[in-house]
Amino acid sequence: MLNQLTVPVLFLALAALPAAEPSPTIFAAASLTNAVTDLAKAYESKTGVRIVTSFAAASTLAKQIENGAPADIFMSADLKWMDYLVDKKQIDVATKVELLGNSLVVIAPSGKGFPFTIEKGFPAEKAFVGRLAVGDPTHVPVGVYAKEAFTNLGWWPWLEKRLAPTADARAALRLVETGEVDCGVVYASDAKFSTTVEVIATVPGELHKPVRYPIAATANAGPTARAFLTYLVGSEAKVVYERYGFTVLH
Repeated sequence: MLNQLTVPVLFLALAALPAAEPSPTIFAAASLTNAVTDLAKAYESKTGVRIVTSFAAASTLAKQIENGAPADIFMSADLKWMDYLVDKKQIDVATKVELLGNSLVVIAPSGKGFPFTIEKGFPAEKAFVGRLAVGDPTHVPVGVYAKEAFTNLGWWPWLEKRLAPTADARAALRLVETGEVDCGVVYASDAKFSTTVEVIATVPGELHKPVRYPIAATANAGPTARAFLTYLVGSEAKVVYERYGFTVLH
């Protein structure tokens, strides 16, 4: 039986113990959903450390981190939003790695593809009659890349009026998968594992800035999260990225 002196001493001893570090949380671009989910599960099995994942457009995630969301690792679909957080002092710059690359493709519902050539002189405006789904070009990276490419082709003035802008790359994919639009622009990695769309064209890389996925720890990330970051840039993870259609750069 605990006496009156033992209880306070025990309480003080427990209070002196360091608080357990929360489960690491990674904020990753929507196009990374499959790869990062697989890696988080593999890491949990390997280490017993539970990983919390959150996926959305890189722009949305960056704003959430700026506003205090508890992210330990940020994986963006472009350099712009990573640099945005660097400027806001939210990123540990020493951990930043330009990890992956990707490309853009035009997709249509399976069995409903049509001739589509991405080059000047091709009558793209007459190639389809409905809308084209793509991430919102005002802030979603895939939409920003697509706008740059189509602007360089001289297609943007008419195409802008026929867009179905979405919250992220995966949302554009879903619109095409369900047949709600005639076509869409997504990352090649997103199209690779969809069984209900077909690729009808690849956007030439010279028409837009290179698609890059940087990754970094946030300024307040603890050692457990940083250990997971090391795993995400390691050789085991690179095999997973390549399996899902990404180009490993680092």
